[in-house]
Amino acid sequence: MAPTPKKKHSTMRTGKRRVTKGHMLPQVVYDKNTGHPRLSHRHKNA
Repeated sequence: MAPTPKKKHSTMRTGKRRVTKGHMLPQVVYDKNTGHPRLSHRHKNA
């Protein structure tokens, strides 16, 4: 169970946090067996 926020974050602070999520590019790794590109298992974009 996550803790409840005690104070409201400002719009600017919330926006700064949200904007960085869009800048992360998917990490592409080439498969050793097939040589096809695929997403890395460490990929975090959520």
